Amino acid sequence: MDREVNQETRRSRKVWVGVAAAAALVGGGVLMAERERLPLEERQAEVEQRRTVLSEVYSVDKIYRSMTGPWGTQRIQLGPADTEELVWITGYRAVMVGADGETEMPQQYMCHSNLDIDLARHREALGESPGFGPRLFTLSQGQLEIDFPPGFGIPVRSSEALNLTTQVLNLNHRGEAQQVRHKVSVDYVLDSEFGEQMTPLLPTAAYGLALLDGPDGFFGVKNPEEHHGPGCLVEDSASEHSYSDGLGRVFTGHWQVPPGRQENRTLVTHLMRVPYETTIHYIAVHLHPYAESLVLRDLTTGETLFESQARNFEDLIGLHHVDAFSSVEGVTVFPDHEYELVSVYQNDSEEMQDSMAVMYLYLHDHATEDKIASIRGR
Repeated sequence: MDREVNQETRRSRKVWVGVAAAAALVGGGVLMAERERLPLEERQAEVEQRRTVLSEVYSVDKIYRSMTGPWGTQRIQLGPADTEELVWITGYRAVMVGADGETEMPQQYMCHSNLDIDLARHREALGESPGFGPRLFTLSQGQLEIDFPPGFGIPVRSSEALNLTTQVLNLNHRGEAQQVRHKVSVDYVLDSEFGEQMTPLLPTAAYGLALLDGPDGFFGVKNPEEHHGPGCLVEDSASEHSYSDGLGRVFTGHWQVPPGRQENRTLVTHLMRVPYETTIHYIAVHLHPYAESLVLRDLTTGETLFESQARNFEDLIGLHHVDAFSSVEGVTVFPDHEYELVSVYQNDSEEMQDSMAVMYLYLHDHATEDKIASIRGR
């Protein structure tokens, strides 16, 4: 079966917009003045498109902990390879379905769905934007969709290839093998239809770390004892992947949580890579089962920028819901401030559990605005 599903020309979750638009019909046509009076969200929904793809079929035949289940990767585009249309990605969603691509399956089989961009190709297409990273989106248990605030999006060229990676998880099911796959959708609008009303977003991240080896727990900081309190906790890694900060320290972003309560604090200033004073308009959160909360703090001001609460299933191992952040006004961040990520896990089992703690941050990308203006001027 072809892994691509026919492109939808309108977002199904906003079918109601057609009713609102119909109210503006005069003499068989929509008057421009009437359309402009509609809220921005409704006008955007009228021209929004959706690209939906299916992963390969994965067989869930045993227990798979995080990052150990069957996985696959594929390349997708939002337009023909020979076109250079400027498009704005406005949303991303992923659900688990059966082999037929339609039958709903328990979301407990979701490990993660990642969408990455070829950063070198993106820089050729839209120029270099300080702090812009290759990871556009990650969805996992607890958060299966991202919708940017109306009027915000990530600009890309239609010819740019996007790398989609999907992986399954199984912490509960034992018995007959289940055939599952990811159904992933990317929402976007064409710049030619709505672009001048869009604000560019820059994706970056703050992620929790645990110290594996080295003199202290602060990533990328010389003489941290002079300026900071306790650093990252020292724990065993839950995977082979690790990070070196170039100062003799090795960290992991995927660590073990023993039975009981665990709080981990990570100085994330160097990881966030805030390039200039700007605002955060969306935060997606990635946590693992047994998570309780994740907090982003501005250590310079003492302000909590966002606190995400996690809710676990009552009768299964897994996350039912994780709070996300969305704001048109945004929250201001500064390149010379210090930031901290605080994760809390409550491991109620009798064995070690793996954990991660990530906030995917979407910042107002001021550096890209001039480039987009020049593209439109040609």
